[in-house]
Amino acid sequence: MITIINYGSGNIRAIGNIYDVLNIPYEVADSIKEIEKADKIILPGVGAFDETIEKLNTNGFRQLLEQKVLVDKVPILGICVGMQMLANTSEEGTLSGLGWIDGKVKKFDKDKIIGKPKLPHLGWNSIEIKKETPLLKNINEEAGFYFIHSYYFECQNNNDIMSTTEYGIEFHSSVNRDNIYGVQFHPEKSHENGIQLLKNFALLC
Repeated sequence: MITIINYGSGNIRAIGNIYDVLNIPYEVADSIKEIEKADKIILPGVGAFDETIEKLNTNGFRQLLEQKVLVDKVPILGICVGMQMLANTSEEGTLSGLGWIDGKVKKFDKDKIIGKPKLPHLGWNSIEIKKETPLLKNINEEAGFYFIHSYYFECQNNNDIMSTTEYGIEFHSSVNRDNIYGVQFHPEKSHENGIQLLKNFALLC
């Protein structure tokens, strides 16, 4: 069963709508008890880094997620800030991230975004796949995905980079280590590619 974590930060309904269309069962977890039975987890995120981390820390979700993901090896997909929380630290805040994928979250340098809108990075952009994974199977790199963000994940280890995207600089737009996946873009807003990605996640072993 796919479990979408509801900790008060994320576009849960839009993700659920896609799984409804695909006829793939899922649950929205509002409590620790509901997370315990998950065999795949989606960690959405909209908002500031410290705010979202604090919600995980205070409602008891973090400890159980660490058991499920790091010990039981349940696949997890972090979306947008849900991906950024996988890092060690963020320039957006002072709290520590989950630290599941080594790296830090940095703010785009507006001086390097030449001839483009400033921040946030808003709208469609292509990706370049750097590591073949089941999550990005049958994804159209040129069509890309829909982004909304002012901060980006900088991986420490090249082996954890799943894809990159250009916006003034080349940044890491998706990451992966073992059963842990993160995407900076919003698959729930990304039409065919987004539907394919969420379907791929549902099919992960």
